[in-house]
Amino acid sequence: MSRPPTVAQRRVIEAADPVTGRLRGTRSQLAALVQRGLAFRHPRPPHDHFLTPAGHRIREAVPEAPAAPVPEAGVFAARVGGEEEPPASGPARQREVHSAWQGLLELRRMTHPDGAVDRPCGWERAHLVRAAALALEAAGHRPAGGGADGYRVRATPQPEAVAVYAPDAEALAACAATLEEAGWQTGEYTEPRTRARYLLASPRRV
Repeated sequence: MSRPPTVAQRRVIEAADPVTGRLRGTRSQLAALVQRGLAFRHPRPPHDHFLTPAGHRIREAVPEAPAAPVPEAGVFAARVGGEEEPPASGPARQREVHSAWQGLLELRRMTHPDGAVDRPCGWERAHLVRAAALALEAAGHRPAGGGADGYRVRATPQPEAVAVYAPDAEALAACAATLEEAGWQTGEYTEPRTRARYLLASPRRV
């Protein structure tokens, strides 16, 4: 087993971009993380460094990270629908969402051996709810919250699958089309007790 990261290296890992995993640190810190298999140096200019899946696991396991899905101030978080205090809407939010989505596409390109951006990457499989919500919000769908109807993305007991709810059949179909275009596969189901229709969505592998 390799030694755990030093305090300074852990700070670099914790400060990584929450979506792309881009790192900032001294040359020696970044080189040490690469040597440990926690980061890699992008082969193309400007040769930025990014977390590997192992680095992401360490970042997610940081003790100081909040247990509930409540983002820290200034940290981007996709809106899953139904938040008590959702992020502010408007042009600034739209720019944040667009930037996060473009960063996720770049992460797909960098981590898929064939450079494909049409299917989810490892980060998305490890953060299913956030990834599906980002795809929906980036496409312009409105999340539920503040008394308004909209989509809701929820975890399920099934591996690599999330449930997506929408206020009506038309909105549900639109969510399905968006997710499929973003590289997810979807199926429509009915809850036995409530009879509510929902999507079961999972990342496409090929």
